Amino acid sequence: MKKIVVVIAILSLFFPACSSKKEKVVLKKGTSTYELAKDLSQIVETLDPEVNKVLISSQNFDLTTGEIIQFVEENLGSKIDQLKQLDAERLKDYIQRNATILADRKLLLAEARDSDVSIDKQEIDQIINARAEKSGGMDKFKEELKNNGIELETFRNNIRKEMLIQSFLDQKISQDVTVTEEEILKAYNTPKTSTVRHILLLTEGKDDSEKEAIRKKMEQIHERAKAGEDFAELAKEFSEDPGSKEKGGLYEDIEHGVMVKPFEEAAFNVPVGEISEIVETRYGYHIIKVEERQKEDRPLDQVHDDLRENIRKTKTEQKFLSFMDELRSQANIQSFQL
Repeated sequence: MKKIVVVIAILSLFFPACSSKKEKVVLKKGTSTYELAKDLSQIVETLDPEVNKVLISSQNFDLTTGEIIQFVEENLGSKIDQLKQLDAERLKDYIQRNATILADRKLLLAEARDSDVSIDKQEIDQIINARAEKSGGMDKFKEELKNNGIELETFRNNIRKEMLIQSFLDQKISQDVTVTEEEILKAYNTPKTSTVRHILLLTEGKDDSEKEAIRKKMEQIHERAKAGEDFAELAKEFSEDPGSKEKGGLYEDIEHGVMVKPFEEAAFNVPVGEISEIVETRYGYHIIKVEERQKEDRPLDQVHDDLRENIRKTKTEQKFLSFMDELRSQANIQSFQL
């Protein structure tokens, strides 16, 4: 599974303001969001706005299904009816993943607001004017937003929050990341790409007992793969990675810094032709078979700057993930299932 890079563009653009535990978001009857929640509760009962179940709790906020559905509606706009076509398991997974994204954004926004980072109104205006120009003028841009169920002021507020978080991350994480010449030379002398097949069983959003059952299932698959069964066929049968399942779990020519760290370590360290032990990432449990690796064939001076940038991105990502783990721990984040 591809990792999340540390740029604010990877996080969803629209998100509601933080609420305290005493002020949970409650959907009002008669609103489009309330009716959406009612429709979705026909698929997953606990999405009923009258229940308003808490999915993530922390010291500073409780994140309810109502707030998550509000968040999703703002993101999808006119495409919101696509949610009503999902089955129960896919809808649960979608809501849980968005709950995690929204909770992380709340933590980041709170940190950014407590920092000395500020956003110039002119910068926001420049972004909006640039977007409007691409749309053929401000009137057409407003019409596009309206067609997607978004008000210009909502768009402006969310741009400001997006920029606030990004500026905070640049100051807190990106600025202090350095790359040495020794690191560049080491990267040059290691394989440039790795082609692998993998099997993934998802654990994201699962509780401990569910994760234990999933691991036992993966152990059984691992034994079959080690015993010599066709790895590609096992991937087609069992893998829950939509990006590679139908291709027999194949990821070709993976470069450094593209995959999450534990996956990358296996892809570039397990001997060619062999199968890894069970690898755990934030997505779930993987087993990885290395098909081949390719070394860099260009002179060092031609790839020096690219290597520096790739190393910088990887180190920034690692620092970001550690920072988020620390924030979640400090906030005593607890997740609950639908």
